[in-house]
Amino acid sequence: MKRLEEIDFACIGHRGACGHAPENTLASFELAIDMGCPWIELDVYAVGDELVVIHDDDVDRTTNGTGAVVELPLPELRALDAGNGEQIPLLREVCELAEGRCGINIELKGPDTAAPVCALLDDLTAGAAWAPEHFLLSSFRHAELARASRRYRHAPLFGRAADFVAIGRTHNAFSINLSLRLTDAATVEQAHAAGLRVYVYTVNEPADIERMRAIGVDGVFTNYPDRVFGNN
Repeated sequence: MKRLEEIDFACIGHRGACGHAPENTLASFELAIDMGCPWIELDVYAVGDELVVIHDDDVDRTTNGTGAVVELPLPELRALDAGNGEQIPLLREVCELAEGRCGINIELKGPDTAAPVCALLDDLTAGAAWAPEHFLLSSFRHAELARASRRYRHAPLFGRAADFVAIGRTHNAFSINLSLRLTDAATVEQAHAAGLRVYVYTVNEPADIERMRAIGVDGVFTNYPDRVFGNN
């Protein structure tokens, strides 16, 4: 299992391989790993004593249910169809699937996710299979990211213009994770000069993939890992 710094141009399966399978499901993550992704990306909310893997604040778009994720009981969430008969998975289930096979970028989506995520990672990294460097914590909620354990690498997420490098330094970040439309060669150069890596989302078109390679980004989040590997 490779650490991100060991990969020249990382193909990170965005919500798995969600261009081909229902997003943020075990089927999607398995497909991304089978396609060769050294890392996968997912989103988490805390519900009761568990961490559920889902992107939106509500279940309406990605399941056959309705309602806010954090307001639904865990058994009800788990009974929903997240596509092709797949369940909404738990973070620990994805970690069991990925163990020894790929690293995981965990986006802290919901409120108060940092502490339970880090508690789970502490348990996992107490064994031999996982090291802290096999995880990257990211979030648009920079305050939530700041509450996460410093044992785990951090990546502030950006979807709008900001002083990316300064914020990355403030968080003692491993990387800055930028929207495709915000990413240019000058930003990549500035980030690298500051010791920050740059990962870009969501890069699906072959021309954009090659442009990101050309300007020296460290990797891309993609719904179509096969396109990064040249099998489009």
